[in-house]
Amino acid sequence: MALLDKKSGSETPGDNDDYLYGFSTEEDSSDDEVSPLVEEGVDVSKLPTIAKDDATVKRKLEKARRQPTEDRGVICISRLPHGFYEDQLKGYFSQFGEVTRLRISRNKRTGRSKHYAFLEFESTSVSQIVAETMDNYLLMGHILQCKVVPKDKVHPDLWVGANRKWRPVPRDRIVRVQHHKPRTEESICKAERRLIKRQEERKRKLEEVGIKYNFDAVSYKKTKKTS
Repeated sequence: MALLDKKSGSETPGDNDDYLYGFSTEEDSSDDEVSPLVEEGVDVSKLPTIAKDDATVKRKLEKARRQPTEDRGVICISRLPHGFYEDQLKGYFSQFGEVTRLRISRNKRTGRSKHYAFLEFESTSVSQIVAETMDNYLLMGHILQCKVVPKDKVHPDLWVGANRKWRPVPRDRIVRVQHHKPRTEESICKAERRLIKRQEERKRKLEEVGIKYNFDAVSYKKTKKTS
């Protein structure tokens, strides 16, 4: 089960689940009311680099590259700031090494980011250095949380759709599909009750001001259910 981070409002993975966390839900952690048709990512080239500027990290990475591991390493990073999407994540974290796969958790209906993602590096030693370096790192006002994902905790469906840049569905298409969606009997009954209630309210208000109007000719009448 995904947990809600109180500080950033974003979901963070729980400790006891396989690492898939909420990829199939329709819950949003973003505070945006409307999802933009085009996401505007930040310019990562203007952000400070760590692998080049920190001598200790640079030395660790050089040692890890000289002794590569057979298994690839996976990290989970949460509390991502707005503007950090697929291109920005790959561009920024490539300073540590090759990012072989990545996937951002998004709302399956709106496509909005849930502010956490998974990145796979060329070796487990590199991913360990990334996690140690970026955990509790302040980035654009957000304190990141970065953890290594154990190999046995990587969910089989985690990388389904990985490395694909999110493309928004045009809103007119969404509205059209929703409009043409067959209505259930329950939704029809709700609509009928709502229309009749409004009709009775209008009639009551007219009577209060002394206007007598016969609604029978134009009123909405409840349909009879067929047995």
